[in-house]
Amino acid sequence: MAEKSFKYIILGGGVSAGYAAKEFANQGVKPGELAVISKEAVAPYERPALSKGYLFPEGAARLPGFHCCVGSGGEKLLPESYKQKGIELILSTEIVKADLAAKTLVSAAGDVFKYETLIIATGSTVLRLTDFGVKGADSKNILYLREIDDADKVVEAIKAKKGGKAVVVGGGYIGLELSAALRINDFDVTMVFPEPWCMPRLFTADIAAFYETYYTNKGVKIIKGTVASGFTAHPNGEVNEVQLKDGRSLEADIVIVGVGAKPLTSLFKGQVEEDKGGIKTDAFFKTSVPDVYAVGDVATFPLKMYGDMRRVEHVDHSRKSAEQAVKAIKAAEGGGTVEEYDYLPFFYSRSFDLSWQFYGDNVGDSVLFGDSNPSNPKPRFGAYWIQDGKVVGAFMEGGSGDENKALAKVAKARPVAESLDELAKQGISFAAKI
Repeated sequence: MAEKSFKYIILGGGVSAGYAAKEFANQGVKPGELAVISKEAVAPYERPALSKGYLFPEGAARLPGFHCCVGSGGEKLLPESYKQKGIELILSTEIVKADLAAKTLVSAAGDVFKYETLIIATGSTVLRLTDFGVKGADSKNILYLREIDDADKVVEAIKAKKGGKAVVVGGGYIGLELSAALRINDFDVTMVFPEPWCMPRLFTADIAAFYETYYTNKGVKIIKGTVASGFTAHPNGEVNEVQLKDGRSLEADIVIVGVGAKPLTSLFKGQVEEDKGGIKTDAFFKTSVPDVYAVGDVATFPLKMYGDMRRVEHVDHSRKSAEQAVKAIKAAEGGGTVEEYDYLPFFYSRSFDLSWQFYGDNVGDSVLFGDSNPSNPKPRFGAYWIQDGKVVGAFMEGGSGDENKALAKVAKARPVAESLDELAKQGISFAAKI
């Protein structure tokens, strides 16, 4: 059992960990001061690639092509890059115990890591159907997607069951992106989800109707208002059928499950203040425990522009919160400070030939603008959300770079909207004038 000490430890191996390490390097961390500890076998990488380019039938994305921090146009940190910057990259190491009072972490192998400052960047883990006791949910080829090992299993199954039947359980990000990826790989695809429309946490019924029709036109079958209640398998243990709660059953060679995620905070239970399912932080990502910071999916932080506490699961926040925490740490060491985190919520997705972006908050009344005909070769439409007479959120499918920048600007400025009809008439030109 080895014991190592560091000035700083970043615990996690996802996007936040990579961007925190990059910011430490930018700030001039000294050799031997910083360690990144990850249970994954590869250096931190841009996770969004796993549900998009990684699954393409041709020209698929592979490491080292999408290591952090290429997703934001930054430097690609290869495993050797960490060494060159004096950062110790400790991979394939699962931490099983954290003692925040004693400032120690213990790995599954019994190794002890001591720190002066800890950044918790443990991210999220997927919710599994086995967690809910769904019968047969442990059958082979019932797959999930979170880490690169998961993506490799999906790629393997796609090759092994080429042209077969796939059932996608869930109608959110993973459901939509994986249904598209499987269809592109010539699978017969059925999506199943309990809600009345897809992406219900973000999309209105009108926006969802466009995507559902577009997917249907691409050959994806959609079953709404029910859930997978059980699975049967071949004698070799591979799934062959999905039973639905409404009594129907679907043949399946592959099942992909995307029913949500939960932040990985169990190591710290009872040691740090929590809020809304995450670790509570201030605007500098400091937790209630001195010298402990939390970033990315696990952090519940003050969303300054809306005056409330939120936890945000998205790559954009993962990057920015990590950079903010490191800047705050280094500034405090010099007796200074940094500006409070002032985040504008941002979400995006790409599937088939579609690409949408959303900024702000999806509360209040909404209005659609533009051409939302799913049969058009290049659909281009958007939506605004209006609360208390102000535009608070903006969405666009098929927008240009300039138009997407205008969306961000309008969501940040929250201008007064005269009427919903006028907004619908002006469309993206309203945002462009801000």
